[in-house]
Amino acid sequence: MSRLKDQFLGSTARIAATAVLSIAVVVALGVLFGLFGVPGVAAVQNSFGPVNDSTTTIHTDLVVSNPNPVGVSLGGSTVNYTVSMNDVRMASGQKEGIEVGRGNSTLSFTTYMRNERIPAWWRSHVANGEQTQVLIDASVRSSTLGGRTVSLPQKKQVETDVIGQFNSTETRPINANRAFVSDPVLYVNETNAQWDQAGLSRERTPINMSFDVYNPKPWPYAVTEIGYTITMNNVTVGEGSTEEVATVMPGTTERLRTETAMRNQRLDEWWVSHLQRDQVTDLRIDFYLVVDPETNAGLGSVGAFRIPLDPIDYERTIETDIFGTKNETTANTSTSDDSADRTPTPGREDETDQSTSTSAADTTTARDTAAADDGTTTADRSTTSGDDGGLFGDDTGSTPETATDDGGLLGS
Repeated sequence: MSRLKDQFLGSTARIAATAVLSIAVVVALGVLFGLFGVPGVAAVQNSFGPVNDSTTTIHTDLVVSNPNPVGVSLGGSTVNYTVSMNDVRMASGQKEGIEVGRGNSTLSFTTYMRNERIPAWWRSHVANGEQTQVLIDASVRSSTLGGRTVSLPQKKQVETDVIGQFNSTETRPINANRAFVSDPVLYVNETNAQWDQAGLSRERTPINMSFDVYNPKPWPYAVTEIGYTITMNNVTVGEGSTEEVATVMPGTTERLRTETAMRNQRLDEWWVSHLQRDQVTDLRIDFYLVVDPETNAGLGSVGAFRIPLDPIDYERTIETDIFGTKNETTANTSTSDDSADRTPTPGREDETDQSTSTSAADTTTARDTAAADDGTTTADRSTTSGDDGGLFGDDTGSTPETATDDGGLLGS
């Protein structure tokens, strides 16, 4: 009797195993020959995580949609994702071997970007007329399924106007606030600024500026110096002066020209402040003149004196949204199939995300739970290893693809 029972139970176990194997084979063959759907990328969400003096954290949540009635293990499959800005890789990752449940599964990656390479992107941004194209490309490829690749490229255009508002024809009086001369001592009738594209380099971002200055006094002024200081979020990114500029005769207007410049090596420090302030920057350019009136002007031996150009000091608030939806901290969408398995992504309470979500099919991502409704446990966020040159490797080099450790969601 015992032997009969063992044989019966053994047969049952073998039958069950055979049935499971058969289902897996049928599904695999069905996918291969187009009878079932091919798992593809349903959505991509990117966000900035913590940032410090040297490193910016980038989180990527990749939603893989499996339209089949059972989970699929795709040996020889690869998930790739790349975030580029102006054709320079900002972050990239790769994982081989995918295991996804039915419905939507969220695969999470973390990549680190080196802040010291920010000047390379900044130069490209200015060279492109203050425009940056952000390209987010995620794809799933399987060699076992005939080499099929399913991708979800998304493009986002980021535009700024850093110096455009400096151009003005407003007349502004300039006061010296000196006891020996009445104000105003000069009038600025027009201001202009444009990027010096020819002088743009890895080290400097030059700006050509000019001021149309009118002298209302009966004596000439020799303008011996124009000085400036450029700050972005209180980070000094440029300062300097131009000497022996021009002489402004009585009752005439003279165009004073000067070249200001940002020191690109200071931009990595600015970048940290920009992200910490939710991608907001307060730009300020302060100017001053040093003038030397003629000795026979009736002012005595005053010599050269400095005049702050407060009325033309330039202030500008610059706001960016690099990934498209920085105010969204969660992906608030719903699955197209309520019966599909859901794989939640664990919350990140230690940071303020600035994220972007792109979707080809609706999905639900829960960041405040540890397991899906059906008991599926969320895998830990994976971290790319190695040195991600990216937005911030050299101008021509590419970022090495690095393997991820996703805690088992993608298989071994």
